[in-house]
Amino acid sequence: MTSRAASPSLTPGPAEAVFPALGTTATLLVTAPSALAAAEAVLRAELAAVDLTCSRFRPDSELTRVNLAAGTTVTVSERFAEALDAALRTAELTGGAVDPTVGRAVIALGYDRTFSSLRPDDVRPLPVFRPAPGWRSIVWNARTRRLRLPPDTYLDLGSSAKALTADRAARRAAAAVGCGVVVNLGGDLAVAGTPPDGGWRIALADDHAVPARSRCPAVAVTNGALATSGVRVRTWRRAGRTVHHIVDPVTGEPAVPVWHTVTVAAADCVDANAASTAAIVLGHSAEGWLRRTGLPARLVAPDGQVTRLGGWPPDASAPETAAPGGTR
Repeated sequence: MTSRAASPSLTPGPAEAVFPALGTTATLLVTAPSALAAAEAVLRAELAAVDLTCSRFRPDSELTRVNLAAGTTVTVSERFAEALDAALRTAELTGGAVDPTVGRAVIALGYDRTFSSLRPDDVRPLPVFRPAPGWRSIVWNARTRRLRLPPDTYLDLGSSAKALTADRAARRAAAAVGCGVVVNLGGDLAVAGTPPDGGWRIALADDHAVPARSRCPAVAVTNGALATSGVRVRTWRRAGRTVHHIVDPVTGEPAVPVWHTVTVAAADCVDANAASTAAIVLGHSAEGWLRRTGLPARLVAPDGQVTRLGGWPPDASAPETAAPGGTR
């Protein structure tokens, strides 16, 4: 990863598809325009599969059935098992800072429907905040795919499942079309295949849905993944208080907004997302924790001050052709 000026774009330039998905924006770029349709078909298939498997908002999703069966043992599908493994790996890598058992807490805050359907100013009283049950309370046999949640426990796989989908879709699309591919799902961005000369130019912003502007900082990415987490986009009002979607499992409350956004680079999007989300939850402890991981990271405080760790390069302005890499 570098912030140096990138080489001129390919001729013809990369092709792009942008469409709504999973309550956010999906962005696909390919180095060969003729490959766009086939790559998009792969991405849409992956999105449909994860939505049916892991959505909290679909009554017919597998996650809904698993949550309703809490307290009993169920057998889950291979796709669900992969998503659960990613969530448990995330919890383990982050020391429980990112925990899939926060589902009840997120729902209690009012995030019980798609974000676009939330009440922007909910006058209901705030819930009584309680710690999450904890990922170690999950009984899971990966070999038999048998799962038992503690009674009254709801899983929320959204964050890690979206990152996993970005990884899967980028790899599968690149293998199918034989060219360079970028998949960005609301700030979870994965790269696969051969990139353009100088790498993919990724613009960093608070909101992935806002077009890249020349004043936005940018980095060039040739492989691996970036993930950006933040507390400025997915917010709403509850009983006069601004709340957001990233919950601290220790308290059951929205994480204290020490950082507006955190962007992390890693070998895959699941790990990048784990680290960026953990940094939001860890707050003042995030710098030390990220230094120990060795991952390149860029943290932005509410006053706009930027902290760079792990060799993250100085900011460079985004070119007009940069892909958005903002927060979800």
